[in-house]
Amino acid sequence: MVEIGEMAGKNLPIFRVMPNTAIALQESLTCISSNENTAPHKKYVIEMFEKLGKTIEIGEELMAAATVLSSCGIAFALRYIRAAMQGGIEIGFGAEMAQLITAQTVKGATELILQSGNHPEREIDKVTTPMGVTITGLNEMEHKGFSSSLIQGVLASYKN
Repeated sequence: MVEIGEMAGKNLPIFRVMPNTAIALQESLTCISSNENTAPHKKYVIEMFEKLGKTIEIGEELMAAATVLSSCGIAFALRYIRAAMQGGIEIGFGAEMAQLITAQTVKGATELILQSGNHPEREIDKVTTPMGVTITGLNEMEHKGFSSSLIQGVLASYKN
């Protein structure tokens, strides 16, 4: 943002805005950073993007990281959905039914976190019983590197 300020003039208000593709459904998570000259305009910009989903203000130094979590995050989440759908097909569901079940389940899981504010592990604990199907599946995913792969993917995207 410093470079834009130098080119455009240091007295101009400058906003950097990073929505994600869910903006098409008014469900974006939009990250906004700005320079010190934005006070008279900040409320307007935030209100505009709030109509298109959720908005957070972050420092410019976090904008690259926000791009990975929010914008790349859409693709990461969709890749999970695709993989879960494929598993659903392998255990007997048709593709359309597997997609519906998976997508609605992900939507529900997301709402649990957003509405409760709970850490994901707290919600996981609610459906995990000793020697049950959930813990068996989770452990197999972890043995195959599920969380590690996701973390490494986020880090690789950030470093690119």
